Amino acid sequence: MRKGFLCCLVLIMVTGCAMVGPDYKRPAIDAPASWRFEEQEARDLANTAWWEQFNDPVLNDLVRTALAQNKDLLIATARVEEFFGRYFSARGAQFPFAEAGGSAFRERVTEKGPTPIPSGVDTTFNYYEAFLGGSWEIDFWGKYRRASEAARAELFGTEEARRTVVLTLVSAVAATYVDILTLDKQLEITQRTVETRRQNRDLFQLRLDEGIKPEIDVSMAEAEYQDALGRIPEIELAIARAENALSVLLGNNPGAIPRGLTIDELLLPGIPSGLPSELLERRPDIRAAEQALIAANAQIGVAKSLYFPTISLTGAFGTASTDLSDLFTSPSKAWNFGVPLTVPIFTAGRIGGEVKGAEAFQQQLLYGYLQAVQNGLREVDDALVERAKSDQRLQSLGRQVAALENYARLARMRFDEGVTSFLEVLDAERSLFNVELSKTAGQNTLFRSLINIYKAMGGGWVEAAEAAATSQPEMKAGFIP
Repeated sequence: MRKGFLCCLVLIMVTGCAMVGPDYKRPAIDAPASWRFEEQEARDLANTAWWEQFNDPVLNDLVRTALAQNKDLLIATARVEEFFGRYFSARGAQFPFAEAGGSAFRERVTEKGPTPIPSGVDTTFNYYEAFLGGSWEIDFWGKYRRASEAARAELFGTEEARRTVVLTLVSAVAATYVDILTLDKQLEITQRTVETRRQNRDLFQLRLDEGIKPEIDVSMAEAEYQDALGRIPEIELAIARAENALSVLLGNNPGAIPRGLTIDELLLPGIPSGLPSELLERRPDIRAAEQALIAANAQIGVAKSLYFPTISLTGAFGTASTDLSDLFTSPSKAWNFGVPLTVPIFTAGRIGGEVKGAEAFQQQLLYGYLQAVQNGLREVDDALVERAKSDQRLQSLGRQVAALENYARLARMRFDEGVTSFLEVLDAERSLFNVELSKTAGQNTLFRSLINIYKAMGGGWVEAAEAAATSQPEMKAGFIP
């Protein structure tokens, strides 16, 4: 009866005690009511697999491959599993610990020891024992509950870090693929220009041989031809580097990358909508920063609990005998139980230092969280304004290309009619070549700006990407007790 009453009393005390240390409250965030650069065309696309809007099956396959094989993502996934183990290890300290064991051995004692053994007494004997023991440090002050809270937050933080890798990986695969298509288009423009300039050079060389054209025209045509020809290796080198970079993102050795659509055939993704305040829930890196703050906040409670007494329950029950047949008889029984109590009296400032250090670390992560939010807001605004301005610039470049094509056509006609010199033709074709390259680079910038918007805003598309991966840890927020 007394034992049952004592157990009930202990359980009431354990469940009724509040945990020391501050409870976590999300810091107040001064988020703007709207984005600085609003987009009238924005639609609710933040939870969709946005890369599929490019309408390129090859890109879709590349994303799926990267999500299944990328080494950074596999490392992040393994890290989640590591913190699974750490969480359950920390949580286990809240509960009683029990163990069982036994032994059997044969022993001979010396006859010449401090206590002489009479002659004829057998100094060799067997010894057997079996025991069941346990202990439980009662968590009056919440030390282990706070430690479990911290470990749980760290686990969720690693999961958010894994999602950040997914966010970065998908964006990098799409951006690098667009880079490759851009370089392909620039290589095509350059090769076409090289062929045009080769024909000019050959024609002028023929006319020089016939005494119709001066040598200076041949030299100018040769110089322009070599200039365009020299750009091809540079572009091919850039293509090879981009392909190697994308191969590594895919988890493969460096190699060639398949192509689907051209840069001109790709469709522009729509602009996702969302409020600045939603960024706290949509960006995994911001959620990871908050989980780190939650863990640091809980560690303050762990440190403060060291000021208070440590109370445990211990006990053991077993049997011991020199005769195996008597091992489980009543006379062989042995037991003990106790309530060890330790109280810190003098620690030379160690506990105070632990608390001060935990509080200071929590402040660091608080500022880090606020900084992560501000950086997230900045990145979204940057991406939105980049999209708007790159679109304007691309339209201007398109009109400039059309004007220069007409200029080059008219300059060629005037040259053929003997109205102007070849310098005007060279100037027109050189300008057209450079602006065509700039327009292709402008297309790249526009596509990248849209990729950056999705990356900066985050959202449910990260979960959509995870669903495409072949190996993901089976963890849901509700699964963690």
